Amino acid sequence: MNWLDRLGITVPIIQAPMAGVSTPALAAAVSNAGALGSIGVGAVDATGAHRMIVELQARTERAFNVNLFVHATPKSDPVREAVWLEWMAPIFAEFGATPPRILRSIYKSFHDDPEMLAMLLEVKPPVISFHFGLPSAEIIAALKNTGALLLGTVTNFDEARAAQASGIDILVAQGIEAGGHRGVFDPALPDDALGTSVLTRLLVKQCQCPIVAAGGIMDGAGIAAALDLGAVAAQMGTTFILCTETSADAAYRRHLQSQAAFHTRITHLISGRPARCLPNRFTDLLNYVSAPACPDYPIAYDAGKALNVAAKAGNEDGFGAQWAGQGAPLARSMPAAQLVEHLRKELDQARHPDSEYGRKTDQ
Repeated sequence: MNWLDRLGITVPIIQAPMAGVSTPALAAAVSNAGALGSIGVGAVDATGAHRMIVELQARTERAFNVNLFVHATPKSDPVREAVWLEWMAPIFAEFGATPPRILRSIYKSFHDDPEMLAMLLEVKPPVISFHFGLPSAEIIAALKNTGALLLGTVTNFDEARAAQASGIDILVAQGIEAGGHRGVFDPALPDDALGTSVLTRLLVKQCQCPIVAAGGIMDGAGIAAALDLGAVAAQMGTTFILCTETSADAAYRRHLQSQAAFHTRITHLISGRPARCLPNRFTDLLNYVSAPACPDYPIAYDAGKALNVAAKAGNEDGFGAQWAGQGAPLARSMPAAQLVEHLRKELDQARHPDSEYGRKTDQ
């Protein structure tokens, strides 16, 4: 039995976790529609994560994924952080605000969160995935002993090789087209910036683990292309942002449906790690001024979030973390279950053009 059958997945789609945007309601709707719904808990503590999982379990009896951030423990550098805040001060002043006096590490890495591990071992989610790196061998073994299927995001062959050797069951090949944070293990190293199709095919040929393609996939034709490259499924995030069940605010939804969607950018200014988002005033800053060395992720994110709050209070929505991939113009607004059904039909059309649905005009 393959892993799709094991989890009862009938549509080869994983809804990307999208911490801060995905909700238990979204994940449940996706899972109930036959795909794999996900929640990202990297931005909450163990209590908050438990609350989200319990709500999700109340909404679906099907399999779902819980995603964790496994970034390196941030190193505080008071001098660098002070310089960063000084650089941002004029932008805060534009909205009658001042930067935080000090910066905090607002998200705890799974590396440093025994409470999160204990909660997961107790609750036993059916699927657990990792972003930014890998847990220790001991943690991976403990989670696998619960029966969980483990997924790891990788952006190049070296990361894939490390993930496979660690015991990860399925590799998520994140191409440079993907929205949100790059899953690179070490942001200090050069990024090979491989596209989804190249990375997927490379890993299919070089690795023994099943490969899930991620990045720029927005419709059934994109899913079919990923499957033709040898992927077992497609992970899709941006395509779900406009679903009614997400927590994306009105400004995010409006920008995603504007011309901005055609011009996504990768920036480290918002959080301290490279991430692809819709162009806004944050991404434009480097067009006018050079920035000092950025604090570690997620310490820099503390400043970015504070600036967004100040800007929104001044009726400016150009400093939000509006993550989106290069396929953003293809995003559609509808309930998640309806979207999954559209994707299923589009996939059938792409793979079987002579089928009953394939002979119909695209919806």
